[in-house]
Amino acid sequence: MIRLIQRGLMYGNLFHVASPALVERYNRALEHLTGKRTGLTDFYVDISGFSPEVGNELGDPLYLNHNGVNRQFILLSTEQRKCPLLDAKFSTSHGILKRFITENEAALFALTARDAVAGELVNSVYDISHPARLFDIRAITVEADTTRGAVRDAATLATKVDTFLNADDAWFDDVLIGQMIQLAGQTGDVTRNPVRLNPLRVQKGNFWTAHFGGLYIFQNVEHPATIAATQKPEGVPTKYTFDLSERNRIAKFLEFNDLAEPVVKARGVDGAAILRQKMDFILIDAVTGAGVDLAGTTRRDMRVLARHHAHLLPEAFHGLADLVNWAENGGPWPRISSEHPAYFYTLRAADTADADLVNMLLAELCPRDVRQLFICHKQAFYAAYATWPEAKKEYVAQYLEAEYKADKAGARAALFGHDAPMEQPEPAPRDMIQRVGPWGAVQRR
Repeated sequence: MIRLIQRGLMYGNLFHVASPALVERYNRALEHLTGKRTGLTDFYVDISGFSPEVGNELGDPLYLNHNGVNRQFILLSTEQRKCPLLDAKFSTSHGILKRFITENEAALFALTARDAVAGELVNSVYDISHPARLFDIRAITVEADTTRGAVRDAATLATKVDTFLNADDAWFDDVLIGQMIQLAGQTGDVTRNPVRLNPLRVQKGNFWTAHFGGLYIFQNVEHPATIAATQKPEGVPTKYTFDLSERNRIAKFLEFNDLAEPVVKARGVDGAAILRQKMDFILIDAVTGAGVDLAGTTRRDMRVLARHHAHLLPEAFHGLADLVNWAENGGPWPRISSEHPAYFYTLRAADTADADLVNMLLAELCPRDVRQLFICHKQAFYAAYATWPEAKKEYVAQYLEAEYKADKAGARAALFGHDAPMEQPEPAPRDMIQRVGPWGAVQRR
């Protein structure tokens, strides 16, 4: 993993906790949440305040995420909103934390100037001993306060101020006035500078979880299903349950729920170029697995590699090549069914609220597409990376640094972006469909 760390592709964009003041605030929050402290004077944290170094020191990688549910968090700065979430157990956690920080940025900026903010992503489930318990998670509520209770005290002071201004004879209540003075010394003037964190409650909806070997739970779609990365769970309430080997059933699930679309049909992207890049990744996997040296290889060398090692290329490569030939050169329309190894490589998520989740699923179905795997499912990427030959590790690390890291937003838009919808065209005649294929025409080079 050293290659990835050195290139900022692993443990990158973390927040550096280096000053004694920040370390002390972190320790107060850590003790408040877990009863533990760290002896480190320099470490990095993610968006939730989790630090791999602290986890290693404590011998507990889940010190802020006990049992993998109800994740706790420590905020030292609003800059943490730019950080990733390491070792996420739920695909929704990062988005919830980022939204909470963004919606409360001004208040959090003021609060973290003097103290750490500690909190929790709360749901009603504390033990996931059975897959069915995952479906009891209906909503996530974010609860947070400083370690000294500034938000709580401010709310108490605001209530007392309201009583003082509106209750009869409150002006003569020395006890009330004394309490207000004491609280104001801790919180400041809440009438002019309110100390308040806006509550955030998010419905769980469809999500991925790392529990039970990895599960994709689609419960808020027309045809609900649970898709398992490993063994299919028993006793879950969805009508359908698949594992990743059931390609035809997953393909129908995506189609029936309108969750995916062919890359060559997607608006605003160069579908053929995307498929060509996927072919390159499949080629690299094939030749490095056979021990071919890739030192000095450039993208221009890919065709030479493919010609010299054609006998190593899998069926998925040839299927994508046929589709690119149709798109760019008017070749015959390739029949690629869901049983074909290239099928899921030809898809991407449709423009829905669950696009990120669907792209995550597709990445796991197409593990040779290392770019999509890295962008959409980092945990699966890191697990796969550890098993690759050294030549593939080096090539992929160099590629991601040069082609993705340099322009992350642009790469994501080029791969997964959706143009604004246009007026629906008239249905194409059947003879036109036979000429250009069921996915419609694409721009030819």
